[in-house]
Amino acid sequence: MSQHDFDIDNATAAAARVDINLALKALGSLSSGPTSPATTYANMFWYDTSTNWLYVRNEANSAWVRFAYLDQTANKIALVDDTSVVNTSGTQVGFLGDQTTATWQAGTGTTQSLVSPANVKAAVLASAPPSIPTTAQVASATAGISAGSVGSYSFAEEQAINVPYRAIGSTIAGSSLQPCSIFTSGQDGYGTLSGTWRLMASYATTTSYNDFPISLWLRIS
Repeated sequence: MSQHDFDIDNATAAAARVDINLALKALGSLSSGPTSPATTYANMFWYDTSTNWLYVRNEANSAWVRFAYLDQTANKIALVDDTSVVNTSGTQVGFLGDQTTATWQAGTGTTQSLVSPANVKAAVLASAPPSIPTTAQVASATAGISAGSVGSYSFAEEQAINVPYRAIGSTIAGSSLQPCSIFTSGQDGYGTLSGTWRLMASYATTTSYNDFPISLWLRIS
């Protein structure tokens, strides 16, 4: 640790040599010390030994610019939060730091930045419609689905003939389906379903009212 005013006084050769050596030591140690140097110059470095922060004096010589943190235990360097990332022209194109949840929700910003998975999740959930459950609610929401509601499954037989093939993923109105057991045959289903349903397995229909195909359906609306 060494600091100096970098002004060599008129003195004898020996004294001047000592003064020069002290100035060089201060320069070599980045004017390190627990307090800032008493004499400062534009663009000079100062390493604060009490906080492990490295500073650079601004060109107006009126304030210190926090530059980097030196982890003396892990021997690593860390940058200040919200440090700007610029192109070769000095124009900001991003920054090292997080942006507010409101900024992420708006979805219009073009400034690149670091963001934690937790903040992304918070932004998504904050902007999600009330009907979309959070992660903690998924299990209970699924368990709360009632039979025949959107998102529920049902074994059902399609009340139609002369449809040679129904591809997986096909959708039809619930009014064309009768919920039933997989062991039901013929027209033994009871009632019809509401809404729109998606076929979860392909099948071939028949020409007989006594042999409607039974399959698994998912209500989608």
